[in-house]
Amino acid sequence: MLMSLRRAVNRRFLIFFALAGLMAGFAAAQQPGVQTLPAPQQLPAQQILTAPPPPAWQQGRPESMRHSPLVPHPPGTTALPTAQIPLDKIKLPPGFAIELWATGLPNARSITLGAKGTVFVGTRQLDTVYAVVDNDGKREVRTLIKGLQRPNGLAYQGGTLFVAEQSRILRYDNIEESLNNPPKPVVVFDALPRDEHHGWKTLVLGPDGWLYFNIGAPCNNCVPPETHAQIVRVDPKNGVLETIARGVRNSMGMAFHPLSKELWFTNHGRDWLGDDTPNDTLHRIASGIRRGVHFGFPYCHQGDLPDPELGKGRSCGEFAAPALKLGAHVAPMGMRFYDGKMFPAAYRHRIIIANHGSWNRAQKAGFNLMQVTLDAAGRPGKAEVFAEGWLDGANHWGRPVDVQVMPDGALLVSDDWAGALYRISYKR
Repeated sequence: MLMSLRRAVNRRFLIFFALAGLMAGFAAAQQPGVQTLPAPQQLPAQQILTAPPPPAWQQGRPESMRHSPLVPHPPGTTALPTAQIPLDKIKLPPGFAIELWATGLPNARSITLGAKGTVFVGTRQLDTVYAVVDNDGKREVRTLIKGLQRPNGLAYQGGTLFVAEQSRILRYDNIEESLNNPPKPVVVFDALPRDEHHGWKTLVLGPDGWLYFNIGAPCNNCVPPETHAQIVRVDPKNGVLETIARGVRNSMGMAFHPLSKELWFTNHGRDWLGDDTPNDTLHRIASGIRRGVHFGFPYCHQGDLPDPELGKGRSCGEFAAPALKLGAHVAPMGMRFYDGKMFPAAYRHRIIIANHGSWNRAQKAGFNLMQVTLDAAGRPGKAEVFAEGWLDGANHWGRPVDVQVMPDGALLVSDDWAGALYRISYKR
């Protein structure tokens, strides 16, 4: 009986202490500044933090330049007022003149011309395609199409406007008959890469009826996927896509020679190899060159400069050389063979190139129009300045993007920084 009494007392004490412990814990939890730790299994798992990857433009930058002030220029997304476009600063050869042809086109980029005189203008940073039309003798800028993704590249044929978006090629039929109410687009091809870096397209119609455009490298300098760093063409009738050239880092302008029908194109070299290397380049796909010819990127730059990392074990002799070096970081964009009759006869079939201007260079270069004369065999001489003045000391007030020969022989120039079109003419 005594043992039973002891067991009963022990049970009461155990229950008492258990209840007392619970009450004490509850009271402590109510006191400010007193915290109780959760059970070990309730502690959150330790998270491993990793730094985000650098932006694509920094890729390839050496550690020694980690604190470099060089950064890409902010994009032009507004139009400058007329009073802030100082065309009197532009220098041209004797006899030539420049005028403001149209303004109010923010981010004006590629230009193409309709059969009825409509000037179509694409954009890269906006979602817009403009149409510049003659309205009772006055030039009018219209927002023709909106809601597109980087509609940079334009081409026109037989009443149809072709638009190159970032990942699609579209067509708008009977466009000049429908400027007030554009038709819904028809998709020509929609299986292109969606990369933002170098993802915008230039577009040109070939003499074979195919549409030619670029697919840029998704990086500053890397071994690109097989689908990138190319010039390709697509048949607008059936959507068949073919590769024309490889090893092309970022081409922003191309044109076919009026006589030989050979394709020429500009190309941007990589960044972070110094102020004077590598050169941006002009290329030619001569008759008889195999389809898919490789122009060197990323193993060889400017035709004779092996990449310090990716060029190891490779030779520049493996690749097709450029037709001409254009200067380091000048950013050559749109190009045309001058086939008008207004300029002096010596300009006939010269190449006019719009240089957008450098950012990866301590002293700025470019921001001008260059001209390249070809000899009787079609070989280019040196590039010479045709128009300059958009760079004023260390500052720029404009950035040329594209050129277009007009029916009267004048030359239109687009400027995505000023949001304007200029007209260059010549008087004997």
